[in-house]
Amino acid sequence: MTERQATFGAGCFWCIEAIFSEVKGVIDVTPGFAGGHIKNPPYREVREGRTGHAEVIRIVYDSEKVSFSELLEVFWFSHNPTTLNRQGNDVGDQYRSAVFYHDDEQKTLAEEYKKKLETSSIYEEKVVTEITPLSNFFNAESEHKDYFSRNPEQGYCRLVIKPKLERFKAAFPSKLK
Repeated sequence: MTERQATFGAGCFWCIEAIFSEVKGVIDVTPGFAGGHIKNPPYREVREGRTGHAEVIRIVYDSEKVSFSELLEVFWFSHNPTTLNRQGNDVGDQYRSAVFYHDDEQKTLAEEYKKKLETSSIYEEKVVTEITPLSNFFNAESEHKDYFSRNPEQGYCRLVIKPKLERFKAAFPSKLK
């Protein structure tokens, strides 16, 4: 087993944590914050847009079972990369689309995939996903870990996360655990 890490921002971290937790080869998904200007920010301040951080997930994965390119495919499928600082009703730079790369290979693969999306006819609007080095990562408070699986009947979970998760499962059955 070869463990690697990937860090993505794609709106609310509860949504993408639920999706990536279902991907074959993913060992762990941790919600957190990256890209901001203060150390160890509290969720409340990030949610209010006062720290410069994005809500992100850090993925630990077995690169012998799932590639970074496959994770990028899931990442770009799981959110709208053409809306600047917004995913649905979640608005602010804390909900930005971002790949926080861990090494030059991830940077190159993310840039190539983004360019492929921009030259395809998949999106009418420009892809605004930020591709930047991971300079810091801070875990979110423990109540955010496994949020969807612990709160499936909560309103946001039923109305926002569940439909995204079902859409992902229908599109990628071969990638499911």
